[in-house]
Amino acid sequence: MYTILKKEALNPTVTRMDIAAPLIARKAEPGQFVILRVDEAGERIPLTVADTDPEAGSVTIIFQIVGATTYKLNQLQVGDSLHDFVGPLGVASHVEGLKKVAVIGGGVGSAIAYPIAKKLHALGAAVHTIVGFRSKDLVILEDEFRACSDLFKVMTDDGSYGEKGLVTNALEALLQAGETYDEVIAIGPLVMMKFVCKLTKEYGIKTVVSMNPIMIDGTGMCGGCRLTVGGKVKFACVDGPDFDGHEVDFDEAIERSNMYKDFERHQYEETCNLFKGV
Repeated sequence: MYTILKKEALNPTVTRMDIAAPLIARKAEPGQFVILRVDEAGERIPLTVADTDPEAGSVTIIFQIVGATTYKLNQLQVGDSLHDFVGPLGVASHVEGLKKVAVIGGGVGSAIAYPIAKKLHALGAAVHTIVGFRSKDLVILEDEFRACSDLFKVMTDDGSYGEKGLVTNALEALLQAGETYDEVIAIGPLVMMKFVCKLTKEYGIKTVVSMNPIMIDGTGMCGGCRLTVGGKVKFACVDGPDFDGHEVDFDEAIERSNMYKDFERHQYEETCNLFKGV
């Protein structure tokens, strides 16, 4: 069983957990993910590995409470166990050889951006990090990002913290000021990544995005995570989750992701009502 060693609320809707999984902790690299089940009857959901501690044998996951399974996961406490915790899955992010990188995180996607920024910093790269949130109370991992960033900017939609505006505003200002990057890595909502890529294409900067569509088996067999990249069908679970952002068909990905929102909300409400009735 995979025991919860630590649990922390990062904001009202985002939780961090450390899970006892020593084999995964020794193997996982930034960009990879796990698939878990809360209980025997639960659905399989993918979550990116946010951090590892090989000595303690723990894997950190950070998740937003948006559906039935993440709601049930958040009901668990330290000492409880997950039924399944499988990984590491996916292809690790390619960060070796990069000298200067802009890492862009949006919302809970910042939790995926953090281990990549941390690894780049450990390899000696100059890391410029920009993270965006709707408001101050939703900001996560600020201290962690500051520790591994040569430049760090927080953007909020309402201006309640950091600078008011979008991550693309901050990135464009840096580019206009003469900053150059070997690569831009963008992780967050699909719309955010789409417009980061639109901007970087104008400047001719290679841009990598992390695609996290619906996943079921994590082996490429179910086809649920298919994407169109460079005109070809790719599967995020085995070919990614990292892809060349300038080749991703974001409009198709956005349309497919919207197909599940009503169902997800219905399942979430049913689960909430069930727990409240206990």
